[in-house]
Amino acid sequence: MSLPTTPGPTTESAPAPAPAPDLRGRTALVTGAAGGIGRACALRLAAAGAQVRAVDRDADGLAELAEAAARMPGSPGALRPQPLDLTDLDAAERAAAGVDILVNNAGLQLVRPIQEFPPEVFQTVLTVMLHAPFRLIRGALPHMYEQGWGRIVNISSVHGLRASAYKSAYVAAKHGLEGLSKVAALEGAAHGVTSNCVSPGYVRTPLVERQIADQAAAHGIPAEQVVSEIMLADSAMKRLLEPEEVAAAVLYLCGPDASFVTGTSLSLDGGWTAH
Repeated sequence: MSLPTTPGPTTESAPAPAPAPDLRGRTALVTGAAGGIGRACALRLAAAGAQVRAVDRDADGLAELAEAAARMPGSPGALRPQPLDLTDLDAAERAAAGVDILVNNAGLQLVRPIQEFPPEVFQTVLTVMLHAPFRLIRGALPHMYEQGWGRIVNISSVHGLRASAYKSAYVAAKHGLEGLSKVAALEGAAHGVTSNCVSPGYVRTPLVERQIADQAAAHGIPAEQVVSEIMLADSAMKRLLEPEEVAAAVLYLCGPDASFVTGTSLSLDGGWTAH
């Protein structure tokens, strides 16, 4: 006797994709916005209607970003380039005043063994990737608390959850960012403010291209071998993540469907942390 079969979903019964969050009337600040993940996040938030403060020290990159935003179809929010060096911590805190959405994305990387790692570079990495996010959050919270709504999204990394050799400053900063994000979530919950990390694996960005070159030099192997045997060795999915995929996760965390998501880390790591 044959068993009854269950029909698969049809076009009529399949749920429609969720609409993108409507962020009209919201102001967002994205750091490291001139390229890579930051650029994708700034464009995605603007497309959803937010007024975006695009922060980066690369003024030329910001100008190109503003041109790209102006070419978007529909009625996107405005994108305002804001050149800023995040090592100026007082300026960073001031820049975040009045924002509803804060995306801490800016980062830098140097690959060296600890005994060869320049202390001044270690300090700069921690300043840009941990101290500056603290000051930006500090600057943003008064407005968020006053209105009873806010979204903090910290672009962490799989290296905020796992360590890799030769990346002492980056791993330390990302682990610290994960902790800072959780503290902000606990303190902000009573005020309608959520704080989360998005923790991607290797993303197709200029920063990763530089990492590949550094790793190749450190190990004395070709760049292609770095990608296949070192970078993606622990990833179940053997491809680089695209910046737009990270931006989609950021947009989700800013929308109404994520109103109960806080204090967590959304891993986009191709199965790396499943080991």
